[in-house]
Amino acid sequence: MVTEFRVDTGTTELNVATAGGPGPAVLLLHGWPHTWRVWSKVLPALAADHRVLAPDLRGHGGSRPESDGYEPMSLARDLTGLLDALDVPSASVVALDAGVHPAVALALTEPARIDRLVVMEALLPSDGEDVPWWFGFHAVPGLAERVLAGHEAEYVDHFLRSGTEREGAVPPDIRDAFVAAYSGEDALRRGFEHYRHRHLPLPPGKLEMPVLAIGGNVVGDRLHRQLGDLAPDLTGRRIDAGHILPLDAPAELLGVLRPFLR
Repeated sequence: MVTEFRVDTGTTELNVATAGGPGPAVLLLHGWPHTWRVWSKVLPALAADHRVLAPDLRGHGGSRPESDGYEPMSLARDLTGLLDALDVPSASVVALDAGVHPAVALALTEPARIDRLVVMEALLPSDGEDVPWWFGFHAVPGLAERVLAGHEAEYVDHFLRSGTEREGAVPPDIRDAFVAAYSGEDALRRGFEHYRHRHLPLPPGKLEMPVLAIGGNVVGDRLHRQLGDLAPDLTGRRIDAGHILPLDAPAELLGVLRPFLR
């Protein structure tokens, strides 16, 4: 059974979905344009062995709207506050897309709190990187939210279609939740803040915990290669599916996640 409630982290209020029992904690971090519901197909299976925490990141979904604080380090502090508020001493972190940058920042700054780190289908900032067209569009302050206001559903649908390869991968209720979460100029702006701060460098140091980098058919092995010098204990895996792996290939993703998280 999934329970959903708001948690005061000391820095903001995060809406969080929780499930599972006394097992080791797993923190699931969504990307853009998602909410915690992107994990809906894998959360029940993970909850059989773990205490699962799936927040809406700062300003998104059911979390409190915020005008600032979308830098990766600020998001990492939100997550530390979430663990503190729920009395979770440590957790494994599983992050997708825009959730990866704050996940890595959290793991670098709070290594004793992170048991294992799983990152998928994202690119960390790097010199001379080749990024998709929408990264630049979203990064221009004030532009994309004004252009797209009134057309949120069409825009979100484009990324859900291009991010999945299998028929019916995104159930209608989850699609509707994503559209609702990013409707309105303010909600759009909050989503685009991730792109406006993704150029910020990561904290110094190495990832001291075991790290698993999973690639689908969009990012492939590029994230695994980026992490080569950062994560001494690094494993890379590929899944033949679209970008939104938790919805497009939940069974295959669980087949990779569950052995690593045990």
